[in-house]
Amino acid sequence: MLVLFILKGKTLTTAHAKGYAVSAFPRSTESSDEAAVRALKLVLESLEDSKAEDIVTINIAGKSALGDFMVVVSGRSNRHVMAIADHLVTDLKDEGLGNPRVEGLEGGDWVLIDTGDVIIHIFRPEIREFYNIEKMWAAPEIEESTLH
Repeated sequence: MLVLFILKGKTLTTAHAKGYAVSAFPRSTESSDEAAVRALKLVLESLEDSKAEDIVTINIAGKSALGDFMVVVSGRSNRHVMAIADHLVTDLKDEGLGNPRVEGLEGGDWVLIDTGDVIIHIFRPEIREFYNIEKMWAAPEIEESTLH
């Protein structure tokens, strides 16, 4: 019997041998927090290399199950937004961080790249100003004692 596991976009295969399952999950000495910080560092370096503008990093750990960090950046034009996204995806793959999920690459107004730990929004300036994602995620946390 063949068993498939899916772990962060990678399909891992294992086989049962006489009732014993062989573990297919990679054993990493790196904690998930360390992995997220390493991914964030790579993302920021790639964005700097691509001349992305107005880079904002938001820590969403504990606020959302979507990931640990959100990065919002601007590109000067549709072509620049698409180039930033292409460069970032290539850098992520080259560093062994898998194939990130990418949305909006065709239009170039707003590209979303989801690595699992880090979510990157690449906007044209006008689109970024309209949606104002930073303001939404920078809202102060509400304490339970203030809820009615």
